[in-house]
Amino acid sequence: MAGQGAAQTGAGQPGGPTLTPAQEQRAVAIQKNLRCPLCDTGESIADSRSDISVKMRESVREQIAAGRTDGDIYVFFAQRYGNFVLLDPPRSGQGLLLWGAPLLALALGGAVLWSFLRRAPRHVPAGPADEPFDPFLEQVRRDTRAGTDTRAPGDPTDGGPA
Repeated sequence: MAGQGAAQTGAGQPGGPTLTPAQEQRAVAIQKNLRCPLCDTGESIADSRSDISVKMRESVREQIAAGRTDGDIYVFFAQRYGNFVLLDPPRSGQGLLLWGAPLLALALGGAVLWSFLRRAPRHVPAGPADEPFDPFLEQVRRDTRAGTDTRAPGDPTDGGPA
């Protein structure tokens, strides 16, 4: 008698079928994977207090007591409410697109990045192109290459203070 009350109280379903502790765990797991069809927040029927969620929880418990498999129960609810009610959509048909699209996007992004990096220059030569253009510096470089400025730095003949 105490086990019956604990099973019913744990689920909050007085008057529902009596479930063993293992069946009760299955019921809770299934209820956490079913979305409340009326809740905008996408909460599971296990967390929702709406009337439809209460009825769905009762139905889950009844179906478990009747010996139906988890898959049968999910199919039962998906037929009535659509795949939207499944918090873990099936990996087939349109559900496969939901599972595969992020992986496909990741693979395409990696391919684009790989091709971009493959085309990028491997070695960027360091030199004058890295410096901002300075006309005075360019004139000094031209003069030193042409050999017009032969004075050594600090030479007293450069016209500066000695």
